[in-house]
Amino acid sequence: MRFAWLRENSDDQVSARPSLLNRLIFIAYNLIWWLPILLGFTKVIDYRAAFISFLVITIVRAIANVIRNNVLTLEQAEIFPFRAP
Repeated sequence: MRFAWLRENSDDQVSARPSLLNRLIFIAYNLIWWLPILLGFTKVIDYRAAFISFLVITIVRAIANVIRNNVLTLEQAEIFPFRAP
């Protein structure tokens, strides 16, 4: 929400463009979040291990989103690979 407000009220356009490596990290980061759910439902790992790993990944994602939303500038946040889509 803060970044949408900054983009709207800023005089200049954001010049930061994510690199190819940042895009690949972004895609892998979001696929890893779904991995424990898929492995748990297909019985590759048991439900308890899937829940614990999903919980740990979700906590790491929450910390990354708090850092992105509260610490980084608009340009840094645009190229930050550890974020939700």
